[in-house]
Amino acid sequence: MSRNKFPPRPRHDPDEGPVYLYGLHTVRAALDNPLREKRVLLVTPNALSRLRETGEIGRVPMQETTPRDLDKLLGDDAVHQGAALEVDPVSRFGLSDIKQLRLVVVLDQITDPHNVGAILRTACAFGADAVITTARHAPRETGVMAKSASGALDLVPLIEVRNLADTLEKLKERGITVIGFDSEAAEPLKPRTATGPVAVVMGAEGKGLRQRTRELCDEMVRLDMPGPIKSLNVSNAAAIALFAVTAAGSS
Repeated sequence: MSRNKFPPRPRHDPDEGPVYLYGLHTVRAALDNPLREKRVLLVTPNALSRLRETGEIGRVPMQETTPRDLDKLLGDDAVHQGAALEVDPVSRFGLSDIKQLRLVVVLDQITDPHNVGAILRTACAFGADAVITTARHAPRETGVMAKSASGALDLVPLIEVRNLADTLEKLKERGITVIGFDSEAAEPLKPRTATGPVAVVMGAEGKGLRQRTRELCDEMVRLDMPGPIKSLNVSNAAAIALFAVTAAGSS
């Protein structure tokens, strides 16, 4: 690692310019992803030692830094743990790139990067084969999204599509049952007994699924909450939905 004194980098704008991933789990997953283009690793000596305990660093250029300089670069709220990796956005997949689709999560215009990252993490935990997002009305890859995903951004194929309706039709042609989740659906969510491939479709908080998306779902279900709070954050709802639709396969 270069020990020359580098001037602190200017404050990063997450909406423009390079992508910085930060946090030890997130940086490790990106380092291990052969499809990820890595530019430079900004790292403290202590964080570098911890990263080397979990795997190889590879040929990525490194610059020694300090926690204070990382705070200035990423913002005081970024829990970077002494490591930030400048990268190109993760390679996006096409639907035809994924040969086997048993479990898919589809996001209908969910724009909050915290929610998308958390859903990616949950999808990874349940063994999802892919997460599908729309090209428009979806968040740009940022350190916030990657941190919320806790490495899942580099572990679960992320498919970006221009026409979600066409994509749902293609999923159905591949024998996948498409289940939409909406608070106004007539049927409540129940543990699924069928074991065939399934796609879980989640909509943005507030507006939910678009009308055309609803029409293309094979089933529409709602989450019934017995407590005084009747709605959940979409990422929490996604976790419950994935548990229910994979119940048959885990029994």
